[in-house]
Amino acid sequence: MKLAIFFLKKVKGEKMRKELLVVMAIVVLGLALFACETPPNSNGNANANANMAPRSEATPTATPKYSEEQAREARARAKENKETIGDTLEDAWIHTKIVAQLIGDSRTPERKINVDVVNNEVTLRGTVDTAEAKAQAERIAKETEGVKKVVNQLKVVAAKPANTNKATTNKGKPPNE
Repeated sequence: MKLAIFFLKKVKGEKMRKELLVVMAIVVLGLALFACETPPNSNGNANANANMAPRSEATPTATPKYSEEQAREARARAKENKETIGDTLEDAWIHTKIVAQLIGDSRTPERKINVDVVNNEVTLRGTVDTAEAKAQAERIAKETEGVKKVVNQLKVVAAKPANTNKATTNKGKPPNE
């Protein structure tokens, strides 16, 4: 820093000082960026990962913790809801992920949406209140890992308004008459 100030004082002419200042600023920024940049897959602490076991390759749909027992349970629940799940572990896992996401999204009424998954292909059936809910359900299904195709058969049915025409006992007469 002192060297930079020394050069600025020695350089004659305002234009040269400005040019030198700009060059020094660029050099300082470049050094700062270079110092902050870390190589890919590095956290800067080599000892932090020393005791960790090597990672195994993940399956394409990340299903290693999903068991056949869980798949059987998912198929049983699906059958109760008149849904279909294919015979593979992956189909059951996809169904579970989609249903969980639909439940967690306030815009999608999961209980009105049937999710069928066969051979990694998802079919959405049922009714929703808005076109937005239909689109959101389809987006959730399409963005679920492992899904190859989505068929959206959801029907938009406007929510029925609350019954505001209550029967009156006075037949048009004001109260207290």
